[in-house]
Amino acid sequence: MEWFLPCLYAFLGCGAFCFIFELRRWWYIVSAAATGAVAWLVYLSLPGLTDVNRYLLATIAAVALSEIFARLYKTPATVFLIIGIIPLVPGGGIYYTMEALINGDLSLFVRHGMETAASAGAIAVGCSLVSSVSRLTTAARRRRWIRQGASAAGSGPAAGEAEDKKGHEG
Repeated sequence: MEWFLPCLYAFLGCGAFCFIFELRRWWYIVSAAATGAVAWLVYLSLPGLTDVNRYLLATIAAVALSEIFARLYKTPATVFLIIGIIPLVPGGGIYYTMEALINGDLSLFVRHGMETAASAGAIAVGCSLVSSVSRLTTAARRRRWIRQGASAAGSGPAAGEAEDKKGHEG
């Protein structure tokens, strides 16, 4: 129950951002909001890890879910990804970093700044990692499909005709 309300708030907050980003279809809105709620659930469910690791794993979950929804709805993954990582954005860290700078506390500024930069870096690495793996698997699947299509096309009667034409041209 302690995780339900924060995840519900993440879902509602992401749903509100869907309207700001002008998503029109209700299934896009629900999917993008669910991506944010799942990302926040993953973040909350790993209290034993450092914040950077929690951000990384939550981002991996959000990007993977975004890629799944992108394939399911045949739309770019960024539609779901941008909204799905909104709960993970380290806004509090940025605020406390700037507050320490304004107050002149340089040691606190550096500490908060490094934590915030590490969190943002973990989000960027998670996005890049899953997106790259997704693109590599899609490209490998496409190459295999093309090879299978070429080998199937090469065994039919049309392939024999193509070989005859090549033989007569040369």
